[in-house]
Amino acid sequence: MPQFSRRSFERLNECHPLLKRVMHSAIEVCDFSVICGYRGEGAQNEAYKNGHSRLQWPKSKHNKSPSEAVDIVPYPIDWDDIDRFRDLASVIKVHWDKIPIAEREGLELHWGGDWEKFKDFPHWELRKRW
Repeated sequence: MPQFSRRSFERLNECHPLLKRVMHSAIEVCDFSVICGYRGEGAQNEAYKNGHSRLQWPKSKHNKSPSEAVDIVPYPIDWDDIDRFRDLASVIKVHWDKIPIAEREGLELHWGGDWEKFKDFPHWELRKRW
């Protein structure tokens, strides 16, 4: 069974409890690495400058503590294999649906791969339902 590396575990621990719960459940099914949880001001502005984020500090869900966003990548890492990101997304979505509705009340989980204008395949974030 896959498990998180020490580094992935540390990054995931920077995240919202619901994100942690979903990712801990999903790692039992599919191997992946956590590449980013919380992102400080310098890292966020660098991600913006390099085109990896559309938001500057402090507007990203990564900039909250605990982080309301996490970036994950299928392991072994191949950034060009989008089908593996889609397969991982299917696993994550199933595990989100297994969390009782009362626990996720008012929250939705969004995947950057579903976005229309800016595809961000590693990105997952919590959003409030309005």
